Amino acid sequence: MDHLASRTAVVIAAYNEAAVIGDVVRDARRLFSTVVVVDDGSRDSTAGDAFAAGATVLVHPINLGQGAALQTGIAYACREGYEYIVTFDADGQHRPEDAVAMVHALQDSGAQVALGSRFLGAAESIPAARRWLLRAATVFTRLTTGLRVTDAHNGLRALRADAAARIRIRQNRMAHASEILEEIARHGLRYVEVPVVVRYTEYSMAKGQSGFGAFNIVLDLFLARLRK
Repeated sequence: MDHLASRTAVVIAAYNEAAVIGDVVRDARRLFSTVVVVDDGSRDSTAGDAFAAGATVLVHPINLGQGAALQTGIAYACREGYEYIVTFDADGQHRPEDAVAMVHALQDSGAQVALGSRFLGAAESIPAARRWLLRAATVFTRLTTGLRVTDAHNGLRALRADAAARIRIRQNRMAHASEILEEIARHGLRYVEVPVVVRYTEYSMAKGQSGFGAFNIVLDLFLARLRK
């Protein structure tokens, strides 16, 4: 196993992912010894399937949202003393090989955060409307944070422990992706983008954000700004 991967915890937030979570965990464990699945109040066998595949499983008794689940998993990894933390989607869109490359990018560049970019890498079978929406979100993020990113809503990230300890995710729903970038900007964390592949399947598209979901993300962020 790669020497950096052995010092890394892969954190996966999962909600009703029994159809795929076992395969996702097994795939990640090919390259990482520690995979932490946060079962966010699932009503199916997500927790049991993840455990059977070799993951450490943390359970929210009720559904709190992906942001809250990631915060739980990141806090656990920090307490356990891992040097690097990777956030990884539960629906099979991400490749463990890309996660390993991102951890190495942290060490090689001296950055504190590595952000995956499908637009520097590849977005396999991405619908045109989704591509447009993601491009628009990236432009908005550049304007509001000052970060020169090419992909604003990619769930594949690698964090050094010192950066993970400073980032606080308060948006419990999907708007956490933009919030993490805001936290990077607010704390002045050094970041690097890494080309990755995001695989769009029928399953991942069914689990993904609708246009209404995208509106809710904007609404969550707007309300969060009002509260600041």
